Amino acid sequence: MSASFLAENKEKFEELQKVVEEYKGSEGPLMPILHKAQEIFGCIPLEVQNYIAESLDIPITDIYGVVTFYSQFTLKPSGKYRVAVCLGTACYVKGAQKILDELTNVLGITVGDTTSDGKFTLDATRCLGACGLAPVMMVNDDVYGRLVPEDIAGIIQKYK
Repeated sequence: MSASFLAENKEKFEELQKVVEEYKGSEGPLMPILHKAQEIFGCIPLEVQNYIAESLDIPITDIYGVVTFYSQFTLKPSGKYRVAVCLGTACYVKGAQKILDELTNVLGITVGDTTSDGKFTLDATRCLGACGLAPVMMVNDDVYGRLVPEDIAGIIQKYK
């Protein structure tokens, strides 16, 4: 583990240690520990995965496998605003790819990346559950539907 990362995040690791101690003796402790770790650090980088693996005496590959399998976990910090574009069937048929293309243009990033100012992270999802509003995107908890590419710049401007 990087000594500088540990030193810079000493208080967060102390908080994580309390979480590990709370769940260590219970059945299936990994998922609740990972959820808490992401709350504490904002993501689950390799240093945090390694710490959890050592604390629970399980292989780092098991931790990494879980973190990369479940979409609610992230290896990199997310922006203040998570922009999620639905690429499910209804949205895709109604032009979601054009919405996503316009977002990559306006934000200057690709899917999975965060803007250099740390404000926006762009994600593509399979379904946001608002098929009647297709194409749909969310900015954090705000839902935007029946979008056309010309809507994007104005929506993003609200969050700048």
